[in-house]
Amino acid sequence: MNLTVNIAGITINNPVMTASGTFGSGLEYAEFVDLNRLGAVVTKGVANIPWEGNRTPRIAETSAGMLNAVGLQNPGIDVFLERDLPHLQRFDTKKIVNVCGKKLEDYCKVVERLSDQPVDLLEINISCPNVKEGGIAFGQDAASIENVTKEVKKYAKQPIIIKLSPNVTNICDMAKAAESGGADALSLINTLTGMKIDVEKRDFALANKTGGLSGPAIKPIAVRMVYQVANAVKLPIIGMGGIQTAQDALEFIMVGASAVAVGTSNFANPYATIEVVNGIVEYMERHHIEDINELIGCVK
Repeated sequence: MNLTVNIAGITINNPVMTASGTFGSGLEYAEFVDLNRLGAVVTKGVANIPWEGNRTPRIAETSAGMLNAVGLQNPGIDVFLERDLPHLQRFDTKKIVNVCGKKLEDYCKVVERLSDQPVDLLEINISCPNVKEGGIAFGQDAASIENVTKEVKKYAKQPIIIKLSPNVTNICDMAKAAESGGADALSLINTLTGMKIDVEKRDFALANKTGGLSGPAIKPIAVRMVYQVANAVKLPIIGMGGIQTAQDALEFIMVGASAVAVGTSNFANPYATIEVVNGIVEYMERHHIEDINELIGCVK
């Protein structure tokens, strides 16, 4: 049975990876999960300097997921290279670094620092607020997406994955802009903007007022967007958004995702990624499928 998939020329042992921001750099989960069994570990966002993140409270549960306004808190590229990356090198899994920034130069600095490091792919988080453009996310403007992609590619030695935001009018326009800019792959979807009110306090549940909605509530939207993008561009896609089970993962794969990322489920069930891997194997055995690639995009 073949579980290997190809993302931008990189062979990944199986299509299941972690979603950025839900797994740290693997350090916290290593006692629960055999990282060698994951197709890839996608790190939490890494910036050129340490980010403190947003004020608390910055997490709120919802009926079918959660809201977060953590604000991409991270210790910066120096700590990542000194502490996190050496830890990840102990495992036979692909390493994907999520890169964040507030200005275009921020992204380029991190990508350049990573160019000679043992990293397999770079995921560019364009849902960050562009401070030079009044705070609108890079990923909410097609021209900005194309420009960021072109500039980052100048410094990148690894293939570039552009992580698309769903908070747009037409996801296909954004995917085409990334493709035009030279992206090697896409990942989608990032969180949807949401809000929760504490009715007892008569106030916002999050200090930031709004946050990113993730979890099972967003899965049907994510599956729809992956399907649309898979039929609009020729790039490999990593699908994500509310995946809890192998069945969830297979929905993304069948509409065109070459791989999937498990995110919010990791908080409730640290074994979620391995359970998804095992479930895909069981499905393939039950349906006598020898190659996972037979399932990619099989639903038209």
